[in-house]
Amino acid sequence: MKKKSTSSIQIYKRLTTYVKPHRGLFAISIIGFFIYSSTQPLFAAMMQQIIDTLQSKSSEKMYYLPLFFSGIVIVRGMGNYLGSYFLAKVSLNVIHALRCEIFAKYTELPTAHFDANNSGYMISRITHNVGQVAQATTDAVRKVVQEGFTALGLLGYLFYLNWKLSLVFLVVAPIIALLMNMVSKRLRMLSKRIQESIGDMTHITSELVNGHRVVRSYGGEDYEKRRFLESSLYNRGQSLKAVTTTAINNQVMQLIIAIALAFLMYMALFFMDQSSAGSFVGYLTAAFLLPRPIRQLSDANSDIQKGIAAAESLFEVLDQSSELDNGVYQAKRCKGALEFKNLTFQYAGSNEPSLIDINFKAEPGQTIALVGASGGGKSTLANLVSRFYPHNSGEILLDGVEINTYQLANLRKQIALVNQQVTLFNDTIANNIAYGALATATRAEIVAAATDAFAMEFIDKFAQGLDTEIGENGVKLSGGQRQRLALARALLKDAPILILDEATSALDTESERYIQAALQKVMRNRTTLVIAHRLSTIENADVILVIDNGRIVERGSHQELIEKNGAYSRLYQMQFNEHSEKVDSPNSFLPA
Repeated sequence: MKKKSTSSIQIYKRLTTYVKPHRGLFAISIIGFFIYSSTQPLFAAMMQQIIDTLQSKSSEKMYYLPLFFSGIVIVRGMGNYLGSYFLAKVSLNVIHALRCEIFAKYTELPTAHFDANNSGYMISRITHNVGQVAQATTDAVRKVVQEGFTALGLLGYLFYLNWKLSLVFLVVAPIIALLMNMVSKRLRMLSKRIQESIGDMTHITSELVNGHRVVRSYGGEDYEKRRFLESSLYNRGQSLKAVTTTAINNQVMQLIIAIALAFLMYMALFFMDQSSAGSFVGYLTAAFLLPRPIRQLSDANSDIQKGIAAAESLFEVLDQSSELDNGVYQAKRCKGALEFKNLTFQYAGSNEPSLIDINFKAEPGQTIALVGASGGGKSTLANLVSRFYPHNSGEILLDGVEINTYQLANLRKQIALVNQQVTLFNDTIANNIAYGALATATRAEIVAAATDAFAMEFIDKFAQGLDTEIGENGVKLSGGQRQRLALARALLKDAPILILDEATSALDTESERYIQAALQKVMRNRTTLVIAHRLSTIENADVILVIDNGRIVERGSHQELIEKNGAYSRLYQMQFNEHSEKVDSPNSFLPA
């Protein structure tokens, strides 16, 4: 069922809650705009005085009218400054609050949300969409308040001079309101499409920047250009529709007002024949000053609709459920006994379970290796331990306590995770090792962790050592070096449970030999789950679990599984034969 769209009024009301903390500044800006707007009818009144003064030849009025004009200009400027400055201050505070709130929400959303959503669109929400909200809360509000007061002031002056004639505007007002309502709905729809297309462009650009080596290696330049061109063309088309809608709306509105003014002028010539020439000119001056603020209000409506569409997308994120954390149990440091009982798990939207009836127990300090074909469920099992995905069928126990009972932050404090896809940050080596909650680690502790992970061997070769900047996602390092930093980070955490998801896959033979020796030392006091493709790296594991299509099909030590001559033995022999062929024929990959 399609989610019902929230009304513009509800969204704008919610936006105003971000203004409340700054209502004092907002009030000053409103006063400023009121001062600015009140000067507009005074110009029409001054025209009336000038004409009447010329007719009466009053020398006294001739002297004060220039001063009156100068005073209006000064007051107008002061009002405009007060209104614009303080409204901008309020708006920037609102934007800052929204940006921080969205980013904070991103840190709380469950992993499934990131799996299901376009990263480019998530980024563009913080950059482009928040900018659209800024326009709705600065330029648009300024126009609404400033031009709204101006229009009301001019109408008040017109009704003051001749209320009967001015009734013509009451006839026109419903037509203008109906037109603006129709345009608002279309602009909001187009704004949503534009924002989505900007998200697509951001995503495509991000993929090109991050994967430029693959793009160039496989000749994907034309394909990526075509993808971006199509996305940009769609954005251009929707933007042109929005501009066209606004332009047509403005012209239709101007035509309606022009017809009303023409009728007003015609009526004024007949019904204001008893009035003074000054009153007649002043009335028409005020009437002809009215179209500009009305047009500005129409433009403001366009900005507001864009802002509302942007705000709606932001509030959709803020209304998402954060990562589930109903646990209250906390442990200072777990012993590391990990047990799976009758666990079955299925991803949301999947047709079949990824794990079926998983049962095994890891005693504190034991090493459990998970092996099997890709897609069998090994990484899923590891992800469930950290509660990246919630499990409902079966149990996962840590020290005899269901992991859902643990407070989430406390649970993850007990686990050090090293993924196959290493994530590093555009910072120094030291800050990447001592990341997040590890930032309080001493220099000696960082060096010790890096040494155990065999990372100091290459770190010492850099001129700045641990203070070397490594670029976005460690782009200045090799795959093996990046993985060693990830290992050092996990070692520094010193958690009772260590999860290694293909953690040595990117290492050369020499580095792997050193790291295996370091890991053997580190694993002695930790429960370790090792997901390994290269079976030679897990021969010393206490228990090896062979997982196939989500089920544990074999379990035992390396020697026991070899003697069984089953699935593990076949995998091992296959890898052993491949390795032997490479050793015997080092140039076998060359064409004959």
